[in-house]
Amino acid sequence: MNAVSYFQTHHEEMTAWRHYLHSKPGLLFDVQDAADFVVQKLRNFGVDEIAQEVGQTGVVAIIKGKPGGPAYRIGLRADMDALPIHERNEFAHRSEVAGKMHACGHDGHTTMLLGAARYLAETRAFHGEVALIFQPAEEGGVGAKAMLDDGLMERFSIGEVYGLHNRPGLPLGTFATRPRELMASADIFQIEIEGVGAHAARPHLGVDPVLVASHIHTALQSIVSRVADPLENVVVSVTQIHAGKADNVIPQTAIMRGTVRCLQSTIRARAEAHLRQIATGIAASMGAVATVDYRPIVPVTENMPEHADYAIQAARAVVGPDKASLEGPLNMGGEDFSYMLQQRPGAHIFIGQGDTNGLHHPEYDFNDAIIPLGCAYWVSLVERRCAPASPFGATIDAPQRHLGQIRGLQQPRGQRGRV
Repeated sequence: MNAVSYFQTHHEEMTAWRHYLHSKPGLLFDVQDAADFVVQKLRNFGVDEIAQEVGQTGVVAIIKGKPGGPAYRIGLRADMDALPIHERNEFAHRSEVAGKMHACGHDGHTTMLLGAARYLAETRAFHGEVALIFQPAEEGGVGAKAMLDDGLMERFSIGEVYGLHNRPGLPLGTFATRPRELMASADIFQIEIEGVGAHAARPHLGVDPVLVASHIHTALQSIVSRVADPLENVVVSVTQIHAGKADNVIPQTAIMRGTVRCLQSTIRARAEAHLRQIATGIAASMGAVATVDYRPIVPVTENMPEHADYAIQAARAVVGPDKASLEGPLNMGGEDFSYMLQQRPGAHIFIGQGDTNGLHHPEYDFNDAIIPLGCAYWVSLVERRCAPASPFGATIDAPQRHLGQIRGLQQPRGQRGRV
């Protein structure tokens, strides 16, 4: 029985796992229910090692194959956490926790990696060893970095690492990725504007921070239109403005919050510098004072080209060459898997969820139809990458080679060749 047939046979059981995980969501590092479920299943599967509380509540499992594979372990990562969203679905497996739901499909990601774990532990039809990484706090808590800070790569001898995420709108059961940049960096900012409060009928006696905020909001879009190279991808979004509590009072202060997303590291630092300059300069010109708190959250998710090719070849072995593209869509969403790709070579890939509600929607639900394909993709990647007789199995000094490749990718996009 091949991998796809195996997972189709176990599809109903794995769907039940996914529904259980969906019904018990946890936020950030508070994913103990999911972590306990993962550990219980891994023990039943007979994996060789299980480490808990990696990066607070993360789980890492080791499965050993045949001797003669790479001189390091292949890391496969799935995220476990949910979102602070009130679920509007009414199906039987809806969230049991008010105000929390799996609106990004991490329940499905965990299920697919668990399915692959069972198959790999049963068959051991690969060479070398595999590290299965179940991560907390992808949604804003930077759980990937917490696991890295806890020695993830060094403790478990991981030489390269791969991630998988569902994507609504991508045709059902297809795969897509890209070499180099795939997903954007994600930074957040807060601008506090100190003006002079006054009676709303006598605005000339005050300095209106709401007016200042309006001018700053408009001017920040010049970062996109006049600071960034037209070939660079950047988004600046002001998502909150808070000021005042009365209709007849010009408030003393206003607070703006938002996010900056970039697909090239070269524009990321410039965007921050110009945001600070615009906010403080406009505020000063209008008699107010602006204080900027700018916080980088995650870097650009940047695949290594050869590892993106490994990933897409593994996907093509499952779904065929016409359903796995190395020219997938760019995504301005952020992903903390980017921190793992900064430490080790690897790639992130999307699996098509079909025409469903989008990620972070209160009526989103992971499409169970893709569970067998996601499991089979992981198995395909491991068996190909860890096969000494194939070109995928070459032993390399992964960290050193990775650093050399990263240095080669740091030139600005415009210098990489134009058509």
